[in-house]
Amino acid sequence: MKAIIIDDERLARKELTNLLAEYPEIEIIGESHNADHAKKNIEALKPDLIFLDIQMPAKTGFELLEELSFVPQVIFTTAYDEYALKAFEVNAFDYLLKPIEKERLKDCIYKLKETIKEEEEMDASEAQEDSSLKRLGPEDQVFVKDGEKCWFVRLKDVSAFESEGNYVRVYFDNYKPLILKSLNNLEQRLDTKSFFRANRKFIINLNWIESMESWFNGGLRVTLTDGKQVEISRRQAAKLKDKMSL
Repeated sequence: MKAIIIDDERLARKELTNLLAEYPEIEIIGESHNADHAKKNIEALKPDLIFLDIQMPAKTGFELLEELSFVPQVIFTTAYDEYALKAFEVNAFDYLLKPIEKERLKDCIYKLKETIKEEEEMDASEAQEDSSLKRLGPEDQVFVKDGEKCWFVRLKDVSAFESEGNYVRVYFDNYKPLILKSLNNLEQRLDTKSFFRANRKFIINLNWIESMESWFNGGLRVTLTDGKQVEISRRQAAKLKDKMSL
């Protein structure tokens, strides 16, 4: 993972660099002492990750994120705990308080590696074609059973599928039954021209998209015609833009 450290204090940058030396999987490719320099660095070097201070001269870390066209994973590093809620509102991966503790950083890096592993597995799942199973399109009908209730549903009437543990919730009409199935397995059965994996929890019906807007950290938020709002992760947003572009 290529990373940039952004902090107006030289000693803070040095200390974090020393801590990260224990993690060969993270390569520090640049440092910045203010938001303007960081913006140039990020757009030129395209890092996978930034360690970002919040309180800096001229512009804050939050203001920097608003200006970026390319937004990598963000780990905030700050001496102030009052910004934690806002940090997660902008989809920050983590929030480390200074002075950064070794164990806290270790947990953060572990979680980051697990997240990347999950994303890679998701990509592998998308790439794997099961030739023995027919992909189901909007005009196909499926049997849905939840407890004693049963439905025979045409897929074009399903707005979204939501993962809930070992189950998937199916949204159609005014119903939202649970079926015993993983979202990954369901994804393998659905026609990718009509159904899209928005994030780890949702598959959405592209024909149900009513509006779309830019969202935090380089992602998108779509509003479906049934009023449901679903965030599309930064990684998946790039795929959707490629898929839908002329």
